[in-house]
Amino acid sequence: MNSKLADSLARTFKWLYPNLGVKRWFLLAVLGVFLFAAGFSVMNDGIALGYMELQFREWIYRLTGSAPRTAVPVGLLISLLGVIAMIIGFKRMLHSIISVLLPDDEGRIVDVIYSRQHLRRGPKIVVIGGGTGLSNLLRGLKNYTMNLTAIVTVADDGGSSGRLRNEMGILPPGDIRNCLVALSDTENIMEKLFSYRFDTGTLKGHSLGNLFLAGMADTFGDFQKGIENVSKVFALRGSVYPSALEQVVLSAELVDGTFVKGETQVRDTTGRIKRVYLEPEDCKAPPEALKALEEADLVVLGPGSLYTSVLPNLLVKDIREKLKELDVPCIYVCNIMTEPGETDEFDVVDHLQALIDHIGAGIVDVVVANKQEISDELLERYAQEGSYPVRGNATSVEWLGVKYVEEDLLQEGETIRHDPDRLARILLRLLFSLKPMGERIALVDSYLLSQKLRKES
Repeated sequence: MNSKLADSLARTFKWLYPNLGVKRWFLLAVLGVFLFAAGFSVMNDGIALGYMELQFREWIYRLTGSAPRTAVPVGLLISLLGVIAMIIGFKRMLHSIISVLLPDDEGRIVDVIYSRQHLRRGPKIVVIGGGTGLSNLLRGLKNYTMNLTAIVTVADDGGSSGRLRNEMGILPPGDIRNCLVALSDTENIMEKLFSYRFDTGTLKGHSLGNLFLAGMADTFGDFQKGIENVSKVFALRGSVYPSALEQVVLSAELVDGTFVKGETQVRDTTGRIKRVYLEPEDCKAPPEALKALEEADLVVLGPGSLYTSVLPNLLVKDIREKLKELDVPCIYVCNIMTEPGETDEFDVVDHLQALIDHIGAGIVDVVVANKQEISDELLERYAQEGSYPVRGNATSVEWLGVKYVEEDLLQEGETIRHDPDRLARILLRLLFSLKPMGERIALVDSYLLSQKLRKES
């Protein structure tokens, strides 16, 4: 016997193993099909399934006297019993399979099917940035689409990421790690695993997630291949790419003419930043990231630190030039608070102007900013750190040729950050208003997604 055929038969017979919880429900479903067809046969005096059904029909006729007035209702009853048996059998069989393959908290089967199928046909969204702002946004968007791509800055030179970058010559994994966690179906588990930080010995200060990514990069001989295999292992709802394929250094020229080198130094500077730039200037972006931009329905910049999280990605020439070529909506999500040193006294239009100064006009179509009031307690605490609310002005923003949208974006808690789900819904509504979704998404899926947005608003 052919070995492939033998292997196929062996795999088939495994379904007969005891305690699988599949065979009994499969047989019930088969019985349901038989009863459904037999019911029709009783009603119309025909044969649908053959000899066994004929014998069954004759038995029913003997039992009921084969009177026409009784044959029809009896046939309907039998067919109804068949439908019930089919529904129960197939549902329980699927549940037996899915419950083994998925975690206990995945929810009902219908929710699983929605998550695995409907979300796969959602809008293609590319998010560009870094830090906690980017990962926070991904947490919200993954509930509406699985076609997500995060393009993440690799200019970080501090903490555990900086040490691994210097010692192993790899791209800094910190921001990429946070995005991988955010896109995971089992986020709580991954968060606990990847965020664990050693506090003693030679590994002190390192997070387990950073070390894991470093190990994957070493195992597969390439940092990006390491990320791709992590994505497969943890079944992520999207893809993550570094903005550059090589190590880059972020530098800044201050208004007073001095220069600051290194992402950490730029972030901690006390002088007003005039411009930032990368070394080397001709660094290349991953082809996969550029392809994701070409296929995108929506591009989102931020939220995140303007000069150290958002702009470093846009300074990569390949990405900047690709954005100029695209005919898709591009939305900039402005920070809620200023950042000491980086954006002191900046309002919304200052953030936008900095983007335009670095990448040119005509790329950003919409700016989304917060209008929700912040509690006095939080404002006082942030003021002690030199951080204040970013104020918006529609007239100033629109004078630069960009649409301005203000919404309540705050997430309740002890820190000031964007609410992931609320921000995601706002971005998707803007996408519906800015671009016909039927161009790349099935109209049915667009409708269902719009209904979900309307229901949850």
